[in-house]
Amino acid sequence: MRKAERLFQIIQILRRSSRPVTSSQLADELEVARRTVYRDIAHLIAQRVPISGEAGLGYVLDQTYNMPPLMLTPEEIEAVLLGAQMVARLRDPAITNAAKDVIAKISATMPSSYLPFIAIPAVSLKPEDPLEPSAFDTRPIRRAIRDGQKLAIDYRAADGAVTQRAVWPVILGYAEGHSLLIAWCELREAFRHFRCERILDLTVLEEPIGVPKSTLRQRWLQWRDGEFSRLQKTP
Repeated sequence: MRKAERLFQIIQILRRSSRPVTSSQLADELEVARRTVYRDIAHLIAQRVPISGEAGLGYVLDQTYNMPPLMLTPEEIEAVLLGAQMVARLRDPAITNAAKDVIAKISATMPSSYLPFIAIPAVSLKPEDPLEPSAFDTRPIRRAIRDGQKLAIDYRAADGAVTQRAVWPVILGYAEGHSLLIAWCELREAFRHFRCERILDLTVLEEPIGVPKSTLRQRWLQWRDGEFSRLQKTP
């Protein structure tokens, strides 16, 4: 690991810890000698990074300190690239384009020495046969979730029956190449999963959901955990 990478990583380790971090802990995570950690800490302090503490007791970073934006380590860049590849397999064009935009923004702000980590990454997913992108536009659903608004949908069930429903959207999930709208259904008075490709029509209503978004999500989490426990007990 190059010195510049170590310095940023030391700051990251200290920033995520609520307790003093010893030189031994830093050395173990960075896979370097403790004397290297001492030199790096001294260099950061000389650069006016607000680190306090001393050898034997541990080091603490002032929580008000902010690093320059988008100064990512190679490992963080690789994690973002892997995430973008995973997103591309969701078959959601809007999300896929957003992931590409993130990579473009990172590339535009990274130091030139880091660009090879993006152009020739050390990680990749196993190639798969490309799937046709979904024609369903998930952007209205995601906006409704963020804004806490109800949705009116025309939904075709697996047996072909079509129903009109008012739902309270909780989250948009993805599983096995399908996007799923998870919502409280006023018609069924229960949480339901709606496959987006079966939604024939969708309208974002002006009417807000009847509870705070955090409360609705908590209720869904409790319901989900209950359903999971029930399935585990089923012989």
